[in-house]
Amino acid sequence: MKKQKIDTMKELSVAIGVSRPTLSRYFQDPQSVRRSTAARIQRELEKIEYVPNFFATRMNRKTTGLIGVIIPYLNDLFFTKLLQAIEIAAMDAGFTVIMQCSHFDPDIEARAAQTFMSMSVDGALVVPLGNQSDLKTYERLQERLPFVLVDSRPTTMPNVDFVGSDHWQSTGLITEYLCRVGPPPIFLAMPRVNFNAMEREHAYIECMERLGHEPEVVGTELIEDFWYFEEHGEAVMNAAFARGQYIDRSVLCVNDRVAIGALRAASRHGLVPGRGAKGGLRIAGHDDYPLCPFTAPSLTTVAQNVDAIGKAAVSRLVQKMRGGFAPGQPEIQLFDGALKLRESA
Repeated sequence: MKKQKIDTMKELSVAIGVSRPTLSRYFQDPQSVRRSTAARIQRELEKIEYVPNFFATRMNRKTTGLIGVIIPYLNDLFFTKLLQAIEIAAMDAGFTVIMQCSHFDPDIEARAAQTFMSMSVDGALVVPLGNQSDLKTYERLQERLPFVLVDSRPTTMPNVDFVGSDHWQSTGLITEYLCRVGPPPIFLAMPRVNFNAMEREHAYIECMERLGHEPEVVGTELIEDFWYFEEHGEAVMNAAFARGQYIDRSVLCVNDRVAIGALRAASRHGLVPGRGAKGGLRIAGHDDYPLCPFTAPSLTTVAQNVDAIGKAAVSRLVQKMRGGFAPGQPEIQLFDGALKLRESA
């Protein structure tokens, strides 16, 4: 039997015989109305084709129940993992996540923040582009609603709460490991467009000097527009291997995507990096990208605690949205990385 289709809350109120305010409370929280009324609404809804309008049910509330999230890339599985962790934590806290992507463009990033302000989201979690982000937009955002920086902390936003990885600890951890098992590593960097990449580079240099080794950084120059990751790593190491450089060295890559490019360059030259391979070449990364166990050879890396970062970011934001914080010094939460030893190093 075809169900009656109803489009508005007014029509639904007439059909069920329950006031619109009562229906609104029911859709927000079924336990907020009497048990008998909730049971009646549920019975009648089974006979009707009706989907409540998300925004209409929140028009008269002090909260929209929305958390805005800005990420820089859609094609990066690290941010997919982070977004998943955030969404699960937000659902557990009773919030719905709205995601916007900045596509590595400061203007798009600024529009995303303005969109969240226009939607009156309860708070926002932002993975910023870095120092090129529009500072004025984020100053407005901070005046309008609580927000927390996640994963990357630009020097232009020192007064905003931040949740992310301790890159000094994680980079130091894998640098020390590579120094123990083979020749001191070179550092395969990337063009100066990423705050985390710069922090890891500095951490590598500090660790190498502390261990009494000479740091060696390669790959800082942009080769082609937007060649920041796999293409960049492949191009830099392909040129080096063609010159006979680093074929018996450890190569610590700034992140796993750059390392995947380096692995491809090694394959092109018939080189097999790894602990059990001949020749001494080792390649390692940072992040524990989801594809790392499936590269050939599987990639040794250091994992960020993405689940803990997502959960802590949501927890801090919810605390701020509910007024449970004292203005003043920003709260900084850093999580340690963990070695993932695989075949490549």
